Amino acid sequence: MTEDPIWPDDVFADLDRSGPVPLYFQVSSRLEDAIRSGRIPPGARLQNEIEISRRLRLSRPTVRHAIQTLVNKGLLVRRRGIGTQVVQGRVTRPVELTSLYDDLESTHRTPSTRVLVHELRPADERAAEALSLPVGSEVAYLRRVRSIDGEPVAVLENHLLPEFGDVTTDELTERGLYQILRARGVTFQVARQRIGARAAEGDEAELLEIPSHGPLLTMERVAFDTSGRAVEFGTHCYRPDRYSFETTVVAD
Repeated sequence: MTEDPIWPDDVFADLDRSGPVPLYFQVSSRLEDAIRSGRIPPGARLQNEIEISRRLRLSRPTVRHAIQTLVNKGLLVRRRGIGTQVVQGRVTRPVELTSLYDDLESTHRTPSTRVLVHELRPADERAAEALSLPVGSEVAYLRRVRSIDGEPVAVLENHLLPEFGDVTTDELTERGLYQILRARGVTFQVARQRIGARAAEGDEAELLEIPSHGPLLTMERVAFDTSGRAVEFGTHCYRPDRYSFETTVVAD
């Protein structure tokens, strides 16, 4: 029998309805803290959006945005006929994460990097949501071209937490980003990743030396450390004739 849904009202007692921090972000952050602390245990079922909206006196779109943020981070899952549940230990499951630089070195290829942009900038909505920051917060933004044996393979865009704004251009040219972050004490634990395809946009065809609007593989990733904190948000595109993704699928 499914247990009754829960919703700890006191967790949301201090919502600031007139401040600069978006309400959806406040709700998702407090709910995330309650899940990570065990206040809301793995497997627990949450009340539906209508009831949550009524309890918190918020609009359904605001509540839906907050819940979806945690679904995207792997903390909640929506199940037909059951509702929204806390995931059973998904974020703390150990997995090995590698970067393109790691992959190239492991196959004895010679990777090289050209840094196009390296700056601090305000986070747009996508980056802010991925890194659990308010929109407009300062983040470190990187844009690079990664080549193999002198031939361009990928255009890499990354947003990092502002504490990593001291990463230097020389480091980015000489080493992989994950190597740099590990040297700064980051231990990657899990990532949410989406793989797709699209036509080249803007200067991508020129940078990758392919025909205008040629096809590209894409990968979007949010990487989390052992505390569950989102450290890096990457949006990358690859030449499909020089790079492919391989995954192992296991029956549930």
